[in-house]
Amino acid sequence: MDSHRGHPAGVTAFTLNGAAVTVTLEDSVPLLAALRGPLGLSGPHFGCGAEACGACAVLLDGRPVMACTLPLGAVAGRNVTTVEGLGDESAPHPLQRAFLEEQAGQCGYCLPGILIAASALLRDNPAPDEAAIRTALDPHLCRCGSHNRIIRAVQRAAAAVRA
Repeated sequence: MDSHRGHPAGVTAFTLNGAAVTVTLEDSVPLLAALRGPLGLSGPHFGCGAEACGACAVLLDGRPVMACTLPLGAVAGRNVTTVEGLGDESAPHPLQRAFLEEQAGQCGYCLPGILIAASALLRDNPAPDEAAIRTALDPHLCRCGSHNRIIRAVQRAAAAVRA
């Protein structure tokens, strides 16, 4: 037994998008592998595997982290939110709505991580200026060159959040 969690070694319990989950994998397996594997999510993407692109970003207790290198054991007893947890078709997050309205995505591969980072920014600062948005999104690469549309979408969502 791993006494700090109350589960056998290799079993990790945490909250994912508001629901309690348990995963049976070694603690050293990257969180991203658990999310995309046994947990069946497709939002967080594998991009670089080195925390350099942001495609795998999730919220851990409300703070953006890169899931490609974060050991699964590090999330035991904590709250993880993926892009799937932000909203859905029937009740989209203001960011999801704004990104559609601004046509901010081309291929969309980077967007789950960008949406996660932007949601944390807007939670902490509902009126970010362009510099704050750029700083928050700096770790995220968009190879399609949609940066200007992405900035406009975050600004639009910020206005919607404040309204």
